[in-house]
Amino acid sequence: MKLEKVTGELPSKKRRWYDDACGTAMALELIGERWALMVVRELMFGPRRFGDIRFALPGLSANILTQRLEGLEESGILIKRRLPPPVSAQVYELTPWGHDIEPIIKEMGRWAIRSPEHDPSQSLSAASLMMSFRTMLRPDRAHLPVRRLGFVMDGDSFVGVLDVGGFDIGRGPTVDCDFVLTGSPVAIASIVYGGRPIADAESSGDLKIEGNRDYLETFVTLFPLPPKVVRAD
Repeated sequence: MKLEKVTGELPSKKRRWYDDACGTAMALELIGERWALMVVRELMFGPRRFGDIRFALPGLSANILTQRLEGLEESGILIKRRLPPPVSAQVYELTPWGHDIEPIIKEMGRWAIRSPEHDPSQSLSAASLMMSFRTMLRPDRAHLPVRRLGFVMDGDSFVGVLDVGGFDIGRGPTVDCDFVLTGSPVAIASIVYGGRPIADAESSGDLKIEGNRDYLETFVTLFPLPPKVVRAD
């Protein structure tokens, strides 16, 4: 018996069907456009203005960003709203269903960084770095009391609460933190993923460190990268 289509027709500009009932095909219809998933990643830690997203994704043009935001809104993945005075700015934020994609992003990240072509020294945004921490944390190494950690990058501040259960991260003021790192996402990534000595990053002016340095020394060991795949000859 032929299954009936139980939903209404998609708007005309969304008719890019694979003619495949597989959920993976539907996922690609929703977030498979170039830059779409990157935009979603940037919204994982809270609402952002149009300019904030463009700053985080410098290779993305204003025109393409507008198209992606419209498409994601049309699909129900994000909404746009206006903040109340005195800000009165329009922001974009994920819907609850949009937030549900986080585990998929994390699993894709774990899978992809095993590629020999992955280069952890490349540029990345603040949200990308925070997502990488949530993805790569080895809870079995975090045998420490609950810690509150602060990160300030490009004028964007995050606070993470780390324990054996995971790493809960959100935007917010870095008060009452065990340590605060201030610097670019690349500089912070260099001591966590690149093996750069903390003292070198600090003495060069790339990082400013406040708080418990002993814990920072432990923190940078909690996110080991998996081995690369070996290609068959």
